[in-house]
Amino acid sequence: MVESFRWFGLSDPVPLEYIRHTGASGVFTALHEIPYGEVWPVCEIQKRKKMIEEAGLSWSVVESVPVHENIKAGNGNVDKLLENYCATLRNLGSCGITTVVYNFMPVLDWVRTDTRYRLPDGTECLRFDPVQFAAFDIHALKRSGAEKDHAPETVEKAERWWRSLNHDEKQSFIIGIIDVFPGCKLGLGLEDIRAMIAPYQGIGRAEMFANLHRFLTAVLPDAERAGVRLAIHPDDPPFSVLGLPRIVSTSNDLDAIFQSLTSPANGLCFCSGSLSARPDNDVEGVAKKYATRIHAAHLRSTRRESGGAFFEADHLGGSFSMPSVVRILLDEIDRRRDGGRPDWNLHFRPDHGHTMMDDLLKERPPNPGYTAIGRMRGLAEIRGVMHGLRYAETL
Repeated sequence: MVESFRWFGLSDPVPLEYIRHTGASGVFTALHEIPYGEVWPVCEIQKRKKMIEEAGLSWSVVESVPVHENIKAGNGNVDKLLENYCATLRNLGSCGITTVVYNFMPVLDWVRTDTRYRLPDGTECLRFDPVQFAAFDIHALKRSGAEKDHAPETVEKAERWWRSLNHDEKQSFIIGIIDVFPGCKLGLGLEDIRAMIAPYQGIGRAEMFANLHRFLTAVLPDAERAGVRLAIHPDDPPFSVLGLPRIVSTSNDLDAIFQSLTSPANGLCFCSGSLSARPDNDVEGVAKKYATRIHAAHLRSTRRESGGAFFEADHLGGSFSMPSVVRILLDEIDRRRDGGRPDWNLHFRPDHGHTMMDDLLKERPPNPGYTAIGRMRGLAEIRGVMHGLRYAETL
């Protein structure tokens, strides 16, 4: 598998030269400065690609070309937005960049309630606590009907926890929830989130899936012609958030996506961490079932706690067997190579590393989960697993 690293562009505190130090040969990145819904010009794609290559790396995967909220909600200028998305795919294909990750999570992307959760060894990681998130939903956002979407015991605990915070702690917590996603700080506030939720009134799972189907029906033909493979990222966390439907959370969801549209360009970004946060997801089973559809991989691990909480574990220390997943991916690579597929290799990156060592001494990390040392450790561990499995084949 091709070892890669996430890079958030010119503002990333981890520069390309440091990424090369990790042993990675590729990067997953995007033109984060271009507003959602606008076309990525060829000249800007080429400029960024040249910069990456001059650093001794390759732009292996686009992560991501964001899907505009109007497409997800199915309102507004959808046709124009779909035309722009297709134009971006064509432009990327013409520049030789052929794997595009995207997601279909409404309003908020991945969600955590604590970006500096301290582990017993002194490192810090990302954590999701349903009680704390209920406090955000009910007491900060004040979403209508929010209490009904959380268990009574959770609602009670959330109120107590919220009352325990002072004003500054509440404000810091709110910002952490809204603006956690790295690479594209949007500076949103609570009113912005309320406005973004409003168009989803009356939209359930069926309507949300219909909007995804409309999106894929529109863009897959252009993707195929451009030689581009689309890779949908699972929901993170893999369950409803803020009362909004999430439709890429389970094996059944993936069945619906891939059985309805069989284009070879319709694929999966296999994120072991997102899937592992849900106890009824068989992570290894999903990898095996959809191996032929995996166009890129995020390899990380979570450890589930009681009450639905989870935190980002060591890459080899979570709630599933990372070596088993790597074995499945290596077998799929062999199958593709033996079958003569030109796209036989898989690009992967370690994800959501712990904050450790010198990174703990720096100011609050601007990109939670994306400090250099923690991800380098994860990459080294997965590299060791890969080489160990390959060596075992020779015995």
